[in-house]
Amino acid sequence: MKRYIKNKITRLVPFVLLAALSSSCSKDFLDSDPLSFYEPGNTFTTEAGLQATLALCDKQLRNNYIHYGFSGVSVPIGTEYLFSDMAQYGKTDTGSNIADYANTIVPTGDFRRDPSGESIYLGFMWTEAYTGIKNANTVLTYIGSVTSLSEEVKNKYIGQAYFHRSYRYLNLVYQFGDIPLITKILSVPKQSYYSTKKEAIIEMITADMEKAVQYVPEQSKIGYVGMVSKGACRQLLIKCYLASGRFAEAEAQANILIGQSGYSLVQNNLGIFDPGGNPTAWPITRNVIWDLHRPENKVISANTEAILVAPNGGAQSFLAFASMRIFGPNWNDANLITPDGKTAAPRFPLTDKTNYNAKYDYQRALGRGIGTISGSYYSQHPMWVVNNVEDKQDLRHNSTVGNWVNMEDLKYAPGAGGSATWAGQNFRMREAGKLLAQDSIRDWFDFPHYKIYYHDVVAEGNQAANDFQGATAGSSAHMYIYRLAETYLLRAEARFYQGNVSGAAQDVNVVRARAKASQMYATVTIGDICAERGRELYMEEWRNVELKRISHCLAMSGKPDEWGHTYSLTNWDKQSGTDAAGGSYWYQRIVHYTLYNKYPAGISLKPGVKFYTMDKRNNYWPIPFRLAIEPNIKGQLSQNFGYDGYNAGVKIWDKWQDAVEDESKI
Repeated sequence: MKRYIKNKITRLVPFVLLAALSSSCSKDFLDSDPLSFYEPGNTFTTEAGLQATLALCDKQLRNNYIHYGFSGVSVPIGTEYLFSDMAQYGKTDTGSNIADYANTIVPTGDFRRDPSGESIYLGFMWTEAYTGIKNANTVLTYIGSVTSLSEEVKNKYIGQAYFHRSYRYLNLVYQFGDIPLITKILSVPKQSYYSTKKEAIIEMITADMEKAVQYVPEQSKIGYVGMVSKGACRQLLIKCYLASGRFAEAEAQANILIGQSGYSLVQNNLGIFDPGGNPTAWPITRNVIWDLHRPENKVISANTEAILVAPNGGAQSFLAFASMRIFGPNWNDANLITPDGKTAAPRFPLTDKTNYNAKYDYQRALGRGIGTISGSYYSQHPMWVVNNVEDKQDLRHNSTVGNWVNMEDLKYAPGAGGSATWAGQNFRMREAGKLLAQDSIRDWFDFPHYKIYYHDVVAEGNQAANDFQGATAGSSAHMYIYRLAETYLLRAEARFYQGNVSGAAQDVNVVRARAKASQMYATVTIGDICAERGRELYMEEWRNVELKRISHCLAMSGKPDEWGHTYSLTNWDKQSGTDAAGGSYWYQRIVHYTLYNKYPAGISLKPGVKFYTMDKRNNYWPIPFRLAIEPNIKGQLSQNFGYDGYNAGVKIWDKWQDAVEDESKI
C-alpha cells in the first residue's frame, strides 16, 4: 500500500494535489493494483522509459494551446489573449459579470483544472505547468539509473528535460510571479513549501538552458519533428537572457540562431496549396503567408523557419481545435437586422438547401464562429498602422488575397422576419452606412483568416450525413511553438534595450519584408516591436506572458515605452487599482488599447455590473488557494500583491539553491 502511494501519486500528479488525493484513496482501490509494472526501478532504469516520459513532455506542449478546444467553447491559449491588448471575451450573453476580472480573479475563485468551456484557464495553466515540470524532473531524477547510456545520449536527454522544465517555469513566473520551485521527485508528499522569487527561478533556468544548448543536438540529428532540438533550446535561452536583463548575451544567441544554425525565413510558396473551404465564396490567392500557416506545411522539411512544432494531426490525434468557432465572429447571429431595422436571421446556405448559393456559403469558407475570443479594435486596425498608414498590402492584413477578413465584405440573405422590402435580397453586413450586427463585440470584428482556418477534411468527406453543415468549426492541426520570425523580433528587443533602435528596426523590417508590407520602420519603440509580435505571432505566442516579460525587461533596462513612461524594478509589478495611471507596461497597453475599464456603450449592463475590468494587480494571477495554498499545511506560500492573503513578511527563498536544498526536508 505504501508503495502505491509513494510511487503512483507522487509521480503522476503535481505536488499541489497530493494532500487531497492521498486522503481520497480507498483501501479497496489501493489493494486492487499490485503496481509492480509501474515501479520506477523497472520503468526508469531503461532508455525506453526516459524516452516515453520525454515524449509525454513533447505532447503536453500542445495542451496549452488547444486542450478541450473542440467540444467546448474556448481553449487555454485564449486566456493568454483575454489578458492582453489583442482580445476580449466575446460571449456578452454568458453571465452577469463576464470579464469583470478586476473583481472576480481572486485566490479562492474558480481554478478548475478541467474548465467547462466558459471559464478562463488559470487553474489549468498552473496544474498543466507543474505536470510538465514533474515529468521533466522524473527524467532528471532517474537518468543516473540508466547505466547503458553513453555520455552524449545522457546529456541529450538531460538537456531536453531542462528545456521542458524551463519552458514551464518561464511561463509560470510571468503568470503567477513568485512560485514554489520543484526540481526533484520526492519519495513522500511534501507539504512544507515556500515560494521562490521569480528572479531566482529565472537565474536557475537560464543556467540550465546554457547547458541544454550544449547538450542537445541540432534538428538534423534529432530525426523527428516535435522533439526538442538545439534550436529550440537556443530560442528559450534567448528569452531567459532577456528575462535576466542580459541583453547583449540574448542578442549574441539570436545572432547564432539566425545566422549559423541552418534556419531561414520562408520567402516563397511552401508545400501544398489549400484553396480554402469554399473558393467561390472566399477565394484565396496563393501566397507565402497562407502556405506558411497551413498545418500540413508546418512539419515538412522544406519549412526552414520552423524551430519547434507540436505535431497534432492524423488519426492518432484527440485534440481537434475549433479555431474558427472560438476565434471567429458570430456573423450568423439570429439578431442581425435588415437596413430598415427588422430582425432577420440569415439563412444558412447548407441547411436552407432550397436557397443554396455557393457565393454566400461563408460557413464552409470562414466557419461558423461564436466569438468566444473577440479581437480587440486595436488588433483589427491601430496595430497595423505604420508611418500613419494602415498597411493593407501586408499579406497578414490583406483581404485582397483572402488572408484577412473584413466584416463589411460579407453578404447574407435574410431569413424569416425581414420586411418584404428586403425579401430575397443579399446585402452586406454594413449597408447604407448602417451596421446590421447589433453586437459589435461578438458579431462584428475583422480577423486573420489564414491563422484560424483549419480544413476539416473528415467532415467534408462525409457530405451525405443527414446533419452535414460543412467543415465549419476547425480541425486537428499542427501548432508552431517557435519560429525564426520570432527570433528576429527577440533580437530586436535585445537591441532596443541596449539603445540600438536602428538595429532593432532592421530586424522588425526583415519580418515585414517577408510579409510584403508597404511600410517599413526607420526606428522603433517597444510598442512597435510588440505590435509586430501581434501581427506575426497571433495564436502562437503566449501574449500575456510575453507582455509581462517585456514589462520586466523595460523595468530592468530603464528604457521608456511608446508614451515616454519608465518603470521601476521596485514596483512595476506591485500596484493595484483600475485608474489609468501607473501599473506595469502590460497594464498600460491594457489601458490604451482595450475595452477594459472603459465600460463601452452598446453593452446592456445590469445595475451595479461592470463588464471588462482589469486591475493593475492582475499583472500576476493569484496563487490558487485550493490547488496550492490550502494543501501546503506545513509551509506558507507567498500570495501576490493586491490579493487577499498578501503578506510582505512571508518567508520566501531569494536564492534558488536554498529552495533546492530545502526540497528534501519533509
